[in-house]
Amino acid sequence: MTCPAIASPSGLSIADSLRAVDCLSAQATASAFSRLFGTHGALTAALTIALTLYVGFLALGLLSGRLTIGLGTLGPRFVVLGLVLTFATSWAAYQTVVWSALTAGPDELAGAMLGIKGSASHAFAGRLDDIFTAISEAAERARAAQGDAKGTTPADLLTWAALIFLLGTVGVLVTSRIVLAALLAAGPVFVVLALFRGGRGLAEGWLKATVLFALVPLFAVLIGVGAVGVLGPMVTALDTGDIPMAQAVTVLMAAIIHAALMGLSLKVAGHITGQWRIFSPDAAAPRQASQSFAQTAYHARSQAQSFASPRAGTALGAAHTQADERVRDMVMAIGHRTGGAASSSITTITNATTPVGGQGTSRAAQVGRSLRRPAPWQETRS
Repeated sequence: MTCPAIASPSGLSIADSLRAVDCLSAQATASAFSRLFGTHGALTAALTIALTLYVGFLALGLLSGRLTIGLGTLGPRFVVLGLVLTFATSWAAYQTVVWSALTAGPDELAGAMLGIKGSASHAFAGRLDDIFTAISEAAERARAAQGDAKGTTPADLLTWAALIFLLGTVGVLVTSRIVLAALLAAGPVFVVLALFRGGRGLAEGWLKATVLFALVPLFAVLIGVGAVGVLGPMVTALDTGDIPMAQAVTVLMAAIIHAALMGLSLKVAGHITGQWRIFSPDAAAPRQASQSFAQTAYHARSQAQSFASPRAGTALGAAHTQADERVRDMVMAIGHRTGGAASSSITTITNATTPVGGQGTSRAAQVGRSLRRPAPWQETRS
């Protein structure tokens, strides 16, 4: 299949450039996949070694007891292994799922949102070609009408507007597709790296960058449609005859705003994918929760020991009255948070006496003093 040229002899067309880039990108990605993991690919032996190491490490984990035989342990690993084998060895699967989802998926989504049949980016590029042609023709007419005028003329401003308009559009739509094609061509390598813990960071970075440049055309089309709607009446007014300086300046400012909006589409996509976490979730919250549970368990054990200590033995055997309700509720709450670590002390609290040693000191006061007592790690630090 022969792809069309990016630039035709009649001039540069944004729509033709997008079609040529799409065709060349598909061919380059298929060729790169075949050279990497094809029948005689350069990395076929490396893929075999990587899969052998993965299975070997899994077997060692089972033999050493670090892994258990179960659906929750082995199921996700076998799923990852099957996905890697599928996408790293079959171009049909890689093209159908990965390539089509990241190249045609955002385009179809933009078309559905705008009510456009077919490719939304190609339709948008065709509208941009009309505006670029109208501005260029208006600049040529203004240059022919001004003669040998000195200084900055409306023709110069319109020429700059056409150039900025073209660079702002091609610089985002075409270059994002070229970068996306390069990332997809190297994608099978990062898919294999996702098997190992040390390579999952690289695989996550590749996936985030790929999704980023896949979303750029989507936001460029959605944002650019509004800019083109504003710029359209200004360009139509250029066909009325003489072009004053104020009108040329207005068109130039509209072209600059359009280029800025195209650049913002890249920033919007970057913000969306910047906080995406796939293989490395934040571990700070579980660690803080475990420390909190450890401290709570320590307090529960200290309360159980204080209730069962020899000093309180005489008081515990003196009478069996109802304990302070606040103390009992507090220890029951600690028992729920620690998974039942203090459940054995609840019965002891219930059978405790209110006065201790005849001095009128309640069990609630003793518990309060025990809770205010510093933990072992706090005493060491002080």
